[in-house]
Amino acid sequence: MTEKERELLELLEKSGRMSEDKIAMMLDVTVEDVTSMIQKLEKERVIIGYSTIIDWSKVNTSESVTAMIDVKVTPKRGVGFDEVAERIYRFKEVKALYLMSGTYDLSVVIEGKSMSEIARFVSDKLSTLDSVISTTTHFQLKKYKHDGIVFEDRDEDHRIVVSP
Repeated sequence: MTEKERELLELLEKSGRMSEDKIAMMLDVTVEDVTSMIQKLEKERVIIGYSTIIDWSKVNTSESVTAMIDVKVTPKRGVGFDEVAERIYRFKEVKALYLMSGTYDLSVVIEGKSMSEIARFVSDKLSTLDSVISTTTHFQLKKYKHDGIVFEDRDEDHRIVVSP
């Protein structure tokens, strides 16, 4: 990977909506070079997709519930954790799945319409998988920061400065 490609990735990671013209200017290359680099990186699946971060708590629709589920599993000979991870990430409720170090093996992030919907997912789908030994579910109460973006609008500090 070239240095320009690395710089391009850093720019896109900060703002996926940046125009190719602006990127070309910032990297000191032509627009055609930027287009070519992006196509190459997409083809190689270095760039997997583009997403927008939305603060759903500010949208006047029914909010969803997000849960992080720690899962202890028995890895299978020859495939390790990959086989059970693939079975888990195929569920439509699963938004993210990570192999972890520590007490639990997998961390699953899921979204549902209610806590009871998430409970049904855990009891009916996740816990019934052969390799799953145990689960611990944590419900997200408030999102402060996600992917480097702070969600809370903080006003200026209005405290009075006290000095000796």
